[in-house]
Amino acid sequence: MSKPSIIDVDGRRTRVRVDGHPDRPVILMLHGIGRSLEDWAPQYQRLDRMLGYRTIALDMPGFGFSTRPAAPMSLPVLARGVARTLDVLGERRPLHVVGNSLGGAVALQLLTLQPERVASLVLVGSAGFGSEVNPMLRMLATPGFGSVMARHTTRTGARLIEREIYADSSFATQERIDHALAIARQPEAGPTLHELACELGTFRGIRRKWRVELLAEAAKHPRPTLIMWGDRDRILPVDQLAAARRLLPHAQTHVFPGVGHMPQIECPHRFAELLNGFISSSPTGSPRVADAELRRA
Repeated sequence: MSKPSIIDVDGRRTRVRVDGHPDRPVILMLHGIGRSLEDWAPQYQRLDRMLGYRTIALDMPGFGFSTRPAAPMSLPVLARGVARTLDVLGERRPLHVVGNSLGGAVALQLLTLQPERVASLVLVGSAGFGSEVNPMLRMLATPGFGSVMARHTTRTGARLIEREIYADSSFATQERIDHALAIARQPEAGPTLHELACELGTFRGIRRKWRVELLAEAAKHPRPTLIMWGDRDRILPVDQLAAARRLLPHAQTHVFPGVGHMPQIECPHRFAELLNGFISSSPTGSPRVADAELRRA
């Protein structure tokens, strides 16, 4: 596949994009809350054609253009939905799992539920390491008002959110704003977003209980881990990297200067370079690719 496709996962519509030969090492990419697989778009060509990986990206259950499961929304439900999608795709090998924001927490949850599927972790501005979060996400977790806010996304609101994501507001393009609105207008999008926001947080911030429990369980299954953060992240502040280093002391870390919540978009070459270097040094990684070849991506 070279474009997103729709597959059936347990009777639920799931949107996926798969690139690269099945025999290559696999990178699974998981997006953030209310987002979609387009958040990895600048990486597809770099990781597949230039660096030689197989890449799998999906709209997680209830987000993007994938329908939600019947079960109440939670991290375990999302992780199981991701695992079932891999089953349908016939991919059962250990994966290099890359998660941005909520996707990082889902990656950790996948590790706790099915550790045999995870070869390594790359956590990018990941949820799970602190309570502080952007005020707009705290408002989504507010009973009543949060539900109304989630169900009635305006163009102005979509533009504001996109601008918060990037340090450089020029990345909040008209195309990205239009795409965010298209997602928000899916029938299940608003209720699903509000439900998960309330499950994971309150108007005060991200709940502590699930974070403590998730990281305690993940610690039982240590994997090579790389944690990356933008130093101008306005969604989940880079200060949370200190907690990540404490809780996952074996992890490598990298901070992108002058970059926001999605370094995979704002500095795609450097992101791919670091990702390739990390994965290629692990037992199931691929050989390194020369810098000159990478820079042509």
